[in-house]
Amino acid sequence: MSDQLIRFVRDYLGTNEFIPLHAPVFPGREKEYVADTIESTFVSSVGTYVDRFEQDMAGYTGSPKAVATVNGTAALHIALKLVGVEAGDLVITQPLTFVATCNAIAYCNAEPVFIDVDRDTLGLSATAMEAWLSEHTKLDAEGVCRTRADNKVVRACVPMHTFGHPADLDGLMSVTRRWNIALVEDAAESLGSFYKGKHTGTFGALGTLSFNGNKIMTTGGGGMILAGEALATRAKHLTTTAKKPHPFEYIHDELGYNYRLPNLNAALGCAQLEQLETFIEAKRALAAAYERFFSDTDLEFVKEPADCRSNYWLNAVICEDKAHRNELLETTNQQGVMTRPIWALMNHLAMYQSCRRGDLSNSEWLEARVVNLPSSVVSKG
Repeated sequence: MSDQLIRFVRDYLGTNEFIPLHAPVFPGREKEYVADTIESTFVSSVGTYVDRFEQDMAGYTGSPKAVATVNGTAALHIALKLVGVEAGDLVITQPLTFVATCNAIAYCNAEPVFIDVDRDTLGLSATAMEAWLSEHTKLDAEGVCRTRADNKVVRACVPMHTFGHPADLDGLMSVTRRWNIALVEDAAESLGSFYKGKHTGTFGALGTLSFNGNKIMTTGGGGMILAGEALATRAKHLTTTAKKPHPFEYIHDELGYNYRLPNLNAALGCAQLEQLETFIEAKRALAAAYERFFSDTDLEFVKEPADCRSNYWLNAVICEDKAHRNELLETTNQQGVMTRPIWALMNHLAMYQSCRRGDLSNSEWLEARVVNLPSSVVSKG
């Protein structure tokens, strides 16, 4: 099976050279815009491309406002602060995620609570979340969700749209409304993905995006907060060191963060965003080819959930068991075709081992079986 997969990938990509998991492509006006930024000398956090990038991203996603940040982790950190996450609070999330999701929670001196995922979305399970909340928490007289055992506040919930596949947002919104918990979407991997016709990251109180070098489009490093007018205004203030506008004085009215995206990176982002739909078309074509390839095998290709459009950021396949997973990983990587396992579960990492968690059967099952496949944008025209 591994040798057949290697031949398929090499034939589709048309190369016998090393094949990375996900490489950026720059076929548009990237050089022009970056050169224009250098010529202007406004290469830091002030410049026309930052404003344009925010406006263009808000327009693309349908979010009222967008605020650009240095990376997706910074965006999520600020989003959590904006919904009131404080030291000692609990924040529900999934163990099957990239570590940045949990790190942003820890930056607030809050504690992640790990709830299982659904197998069909790989995202946070509304059913498992409802079960954990019903068993372990209650609403106090003010309607605040608190744990029965130690009266900790459950302040927020952070689902992550795994590999670009939207989580069960209807279910999650229903649960978070019932328990008065803020919904903050980690949409770092799902730019260009839509749930029932609406862009991911626009369902909760806030959403966050990432433009790291391995994402579907990149600014080199960068992130974005998607929010309404009021929260976006607060987000911009906090991410620019909480500096109040003044012709010459330095007045900072609260603890702020130096999280603003540089104009140089935003210029790259503007050029990449112009091509995003073309990128998604190419990635969905590759996903369809993978799906056909795996249709007559014992491996299960991970497909987009019903009523969703996934960007298929990283294609993934579910192996029969861990032994088959390891054989696939070893053979492909030895022959120059990069594949990767899914992340180690967050509750297995040293800094998060003691965190609260529910039953994680689905997450553990997927951890032992999922393999990511080469997923770069490839033009077949």
